[in-house]
Parts: sequence; C-alpha cells; structure tokens
Amino acid sequence: MKWSVFLVALVLYPGFFIHLHAQPISSAGIDSLTQKVLTTFDVPGIAVAVVKDGKIIHAKGYGVRSLNTREKVDEHTLFGIASNSKAFTVAALAILVDEKKLNWNDKVTDFIPDFRMYNPYVTEDFTVRDLLTHRSGLGLGAGDLMFWPDSNNFTKKDIIHNLRYLKQVSGFRTKYDYDNLMYIVAGEVVAKVSGTTWENFVATRILRPLQMNETATNFKEVKNKTNVIDPHAPVEGAVKVIRRDWSEVANSAGGIYSNLLDMCKWISMQMNNGKYGEGNQKQLFSEAVHEEMWTPQTIIPVRGTNSYNTHFSSYGLGWFLSDVKGYLQATHTGGLAGIVTQVTLLPEMKLGIIVFTNQQSGAAFTSITNTIKDSYLGLKTTDWVKVNHERVLKNEAEAKKITDDIWKDINASQKNSAALTDTAAFTGTYHDKWFGDVVISVKNGKLWFDSKRSYFLTGQIFPYKGNNFIVKWVERSLDADAFLKFDLDNNGRASHIKMNAISPLTDFSFDFQDLDFIRMEKK
Repeated sequence: MKWSVFLVALVLYPGFFIHLHAQPISSAGIDSLTQKVLTTFDVPGIAVAVVKDGKIIHAKGYGVRSLNTREKVDEHTLFGIASNSKAFTVAALAILVDEKKLNWNDKVTDFIPDFRMYNPYVTEDFTVRDLLTHRSGLGLGAGDLMFWPDSNNFTKKDIIHNLRYLKQVSGFRTKYDYDNLMYIVAGEVVAKVSGTTWENFVATRILRPLQMNETATNFKEVKNKTNVIDPHAPVEGAVKVIRRDWSEVANSAGGIYSNLLDMCKWISMQMNNGKYGEGNQKQLFSEAVHEEMWTPQTIIPVRGTNSYNTHFSSYGLGWFLSDVKGYLQATHTGGLAGIVTQVTLLPEMKLGIIVFTNQQSGAAFTSITNTIKDSYLGLKTTDWVKVNHERVLKNEAEAKKITDDIWKDINASQKNSAALTDTAAFTGTYHDKWFGDVVISVKNGKLWFDSKRSYFLTGQIFPYKGNNFIVKWVERSLDADAFLKFDLDNNGRASHIKMNAISPLTDFSFDFQDLDFIRMEKK
C-alpha cells in the first residue's frame, strides 16, 4: 500500500522523488564552495544568499569589497545588480497596469510620440510588451555605445530619437536578441504615465514598501557609500580595480545598487506572486500581472543536451524562463564593467539563489548557483567549478591566440616596412547617424581615433592588412580593441569606415558592428 502511494506520488508530483533524496548544501558547504570560486576565478569579493520556503537560510559575504581597501564583503555590502534591474522596471509597469493607467499591449507612441524605429511598420505596431521582450528585430546590444562606456554625452532624448537610425537584423517579433535600449524607453514610459521619474517611482512604489532601505536606483542615490564594492577586471593580465562605469540615462535597464538582505525581500515577494509583509497580507502587484511576467513571450532556442533536461527556454517580461528538471526556473543575470550578478528562482520549490560578484566572471556566479541548485534538486554532483574553469581557460586561450596573432603581424609589419606615409587618405571627420562624429587625425606622427561623443573611445590606429587597421584604446580596462576597415573611393581616399571587435570575449555592448561612418567633406 505504501509502495502504491509512492508510485502515485511520482506520477502526480514529479518533484517528489527529487525532494525525497535531496541533500541541500549546508552553509558550511556554501562557504567552502565560494572560497574555492574566489580563488579559481580570481574574484576579489562575492556575496551569496539562499531563500527557502520564505526564510533566509544563508546570506553571507566573502572576500573583499576592493583590492585597494581590503575591507570585507558582508550581507549589507552593495553591488550594482545591473540587468537584474530590468525586473524592477517591469514591476513598475505592472503596478501601472493594475491601476489601469496602461496596458501591456498599448502602443509606445501613445506615450512617447517621438519614438521611431527604422521600419515605419515596426514603429506603428510597437507595444509596451515589445519593449520588455528582446524581439525588436535589432541585433544584440544594438545602440549600447550611446551609454557604454559612460564617458559620453548622449541623453535619453538622444537615445530615443536615434533608434530610428538602427537597422533591424531580423524580422520584428521573430527572434530573440538582447536589447538594453528598449528598457531605457520602458523607463520613460513609466515616467510619462506616472508623472514622476523612473527613479522616484521605483524608490517610492517598490523599494519603500518592501523596506529595501539600503537599495538605491543608481550609485549616485546610494546614501551610505561606506559599504560598497569597487568593480574589478583583468587589465593586461592582472585583476585590478577599474573605474565605476555607468551612465544614468540607462538606470531603468541596469542602474540599481542593492545587497543580499534587500534582494531577499525582493525575491520572496516574487515567489509569493506579488505578496509581501507580515503574513504576506500586502500586495505589490496582482497575481494576474505577475503571471504575465512569468509567461513565455520570446522563444530562445534550446540546442543539444543539458544536465537539467531543459526543453524550453524563453524570455518573459524581465525574466528568463525555462524548465529545470520539471520545475519552472525564472532567472536573470546582470553585467557592468567589473561587476556581474545572478538571481535564480525555482518558485514551485520556493527556492531563491542570489550571487553577486565584484569581478566580471560569469563562470563564478554560475558555478555557485548551479551547485546550490543541484543540491536542492537532488542531482548527482557536478564539479561546476572545474567544468566552468575549463571552459573559461579554453575561451581565453582562443581569444588570446586571435589577438596575439594580430599584434604579432602588426609588430612585424612595422619593423619590416616604412611607416604609413599617406595619412591624408585616411584623416578627416566621419559621421554615423546614431553615434555622431569620429575624427581620424595624426598626433605626434601617429594615426589616431577620437570619438566626439564617447570620450573614452580614443586610441592609436595601427596598419594591419590592406585597408584594415586596428584601433588600440588608451583605456585598457575596456578590453575592446577593434578592427577599422576603410573603404576607398576611386582616388584612393577613404570614404567609409566599418568596425568590429577583435576579441570574441569583448562585451556585446561595444556594438561596433552597427556603426557605418561616412566621410564628411569639408565645407
């Protein structure tokens, strides 16, 4: 009889067997795991939290906030959560949907008349839902150079206006390509509908009710900066503190700073369908709009085998959605220069995992999250640190070979040939419709690149092969050196410039491939 009940349980409750044999990782186990990750991936500081059945069962910092100060990370230490901010923008819109001030399927032009996409049909049909689902037809990270790196003078008005110049690379609503700019527009929809800024709306309508008292909508708004991490990144072979890079025009896409304890309140509310407070008596947004957030909107292909038997992957509204061993998983990652984060929820298990790092190593947070998740799912142990470290080493070796070979060729050509003499064929001002002007000039006998609107994009240009050149940025933490391909006219004079990142590991927000510079003739 007991065996027949067990069989029925397996059929009716597919998670029953997993729970029966699950041995959740202990806090001491998380300690040991995280210390190993710190060392393996050369990460100065990490913060890890686990929420289960509405209770915080682990929330702890590891390592140091900064290699400069050596102060310790703890559960109150603030990190930039980057694109995990997108779910807050969706929550803000959800509140406005509940108040019947807008609908997910309202047209964007109803709120922002100046909104224009390259294709008039797309403009006319573009909805609030489309802003949130990465299916605009634009390529990966299209237009991100208008806020990344932050040393630029683009305003939100400029960014929204310039969308009309970004050409689509796929059909509208046909393909997933991650997009930050649409979340900037979504933040402006919040502002237009609510009559206040996105920052103020999120602070007063989300952070304050949830008592996320140490969280701020951007670094500038952090009241107490005594317990905040510094960003770190490998710079020419060594992990160092780098400058804090963020443009406030993109706050609604990735600006929030938070810590473990505050984010535990956020994910607990999410796993309770918008309910929060004592006895979950309060409701931040309705269950109906929350269900919409966790409903697949844009298909993301799943190819090959995987350890979680994942059969579908998609983007909802502000969350990545997939099946993990029969359970729904809602997750998101975030990346800034020198900071990466991950939030993972298995709502049917009431399990939430948060991992913040102050070094741009996605392998670090993946190793921790997957190990913790596997323990709750009762899966056979996988050494995720080893798996991910091998993958990182392989990717880094491949990227290094590409860049080393290029610089080897450049150095050899410089030794074996005379310096570039006909600089007049290349010097001048070149214009891109959405990015503005760049100037190719000669400085101290060296060919040089200067962006007029993004000041950190400045560096020496080196001849490579034929009409192909390399620009080496002065700011080495960008890790984004690029090819410059000059098209020549019939007189042998450069008329166009196209760009591409050299390394396959360059952050996708350096969307050089979307630029199309045309030489401006002197008046």
